[in-house]
Amino acid sequence: MEFETKKKGKYEGAEKFAIKMKEVQEKAKAALGKAQEEIKKYVNRKRVEVDKYKGGDLVMLSTKDLKYQMVGRRTEKLTERFVGPYKIKKIVSSNAVELELPSTIKIHLVVNVSRIQRYIEQVEGQRKEQPAPVVIEGEKEWEVKRILNKWWIQGKDKYLV
Repeated sequence: MEFETKKKGKYEGAEKFAIKMKEVQEKAKAALGKAQEEIKKYVNRKRVEVDKYKGGDLVMLSTKDLKYQMVGRRTEKLTERFVGPYKIKKIVSSNAVELELPSTIKIHLVVNVSRIQRYIEQVEGQRKEQPAPVVIEGEKEWEVKRILNKWWIQGKDKYLV
């Protein structure tokens, strides 16, 4: 919004007012520009470049927003920080991806990149792989080599194998 003087000479007070308002407007624009630069400087201090993902990449999903689905865990403190790996189905935008999630995780398939982390393969021998179950009469069963311990909890026997 700029003030222009159309007629000169007739209304000196109005002309002075228009000139003064133009000066105030220029000072305000300069102050706003300076404030924007200051804010931009402080905001951009903590910004980092996000990883570039592509379809088919394996990622880990943060459990930060999955607390209600982790009800069966003993303590929140000891739950995993990330679960997965899950495959990226497609890139929605520069900061959102669509994942191929199992039906047990009941969240929207599109997640922000701040909630995922690139999957790094495990070193061989780092994690024990659980043996595959044997299907007998339509039920999954595992072969037990040895019973290490037995507890009686809430009226049921629990075994450490």
